[in-house]
Amino acid sequence: MTFAKTFYPAAILFLCAIGFQAHAQTMPAASGTVMTEDQIDQRYDADKQRCDAMSGNEKDVCQQKAKADRDSAKADAKAAEKKAEANKEAAEDKRDADYKVAKEKCDAMSGDAKDMCITNAKAQYKQ
Repeated sequence: MTFAKTFYPAAILFLCAIGFQAHAQTMPAASGTVMTEDQIDQRYDADKQRCDAMSGNEKDVCQQKAKADRDSAKADAKAAEKKAEANKEAAEDKRDADYKVAKEKCDAMSGDAKDMCITNAKAQYKQ
């Protein structure tokens, strides 16, 4: 009686864990993944070949879907590129602003201390 109370819940938990792992392996890659131009073209070519086995309106729909997927992937790649460029520019703007603050702090100093402060600020913010 106690064996059944402990074994069956453990077995069910084990089987659920295996089922979850199998499901996770069949799920597509994270939606944040951006394909390269070559990957997009390769997928489009594979989709077109799959469509060649079809006929009639089904083939036309398949081809249009392949083109739509290709165009969507290219748009995502272009947007990701623009986002990366914008992030780079934002990082540069932040670094420049931080450099100006550090340089302003150096203005309160004089002589060698000021020179050292400015040198450190340039080194830290790569100006």
